[in-house]
Amino acid sequence: MQAYYSIAGRELEREILPLVEDQGLGVMVWSPLAGGFLSGKFTREKRGDNESRRTTFDFPPVDKERAYDIIDAMASIAKTHDASVARVALAWLLQRKGVMSVIVGAKTIQQLEDNLAAVELRLSTEEIKTLDAVSALRPEYPGWILARQAEGREPGTTELAYPSPPKHE
Repeated sequence: MQAYYSIAGRELEREILPLVEDQGLGVMVWSPLAGGFLSGKFTREKRGDNESRRTTFDFPPVDKERAYDIIDAMASIAKTHDASVARVALAWLLQRKGVMSVIVGAKTIQQLEDNLAAVELRLSTEEIKTLDAVSALRPEYPGWILARQAEGREPGTTELAYPSPPKHE
């Protein structure tokens, strides 16, 4: 399957990736850098440049404030590896179950070389945990209400966290 998937756009993980994994299939990812938003050119302080496609064609949709948090985390990890933010974003994707390939769209040979170098960047378990946490999907209903109802329960119990109504005989 060919689908949009990025560290800033993880919706594919709700249903499609579990199915792909279950059936032994793979995903070829398009727009792995979210239309350039995850290239490192976009930060809270810098909104890209006039040469960036994303400045005139804001696609695919990205929750920018959340994505800036993700970019900040990737920038820190990139610095420790002497790599670019884009390379970290691609390496994260390439280490995901179900992802067999990514389609990159570089404008320059330097961008292409940097994107290709992502196959050699191995993120540590701790780095993956950091990136997974900052980019985690927000729970959808009914997941968020089930989690709230489970607050205060001991793991593995089925009792409600609030008292049951009295029984009438």
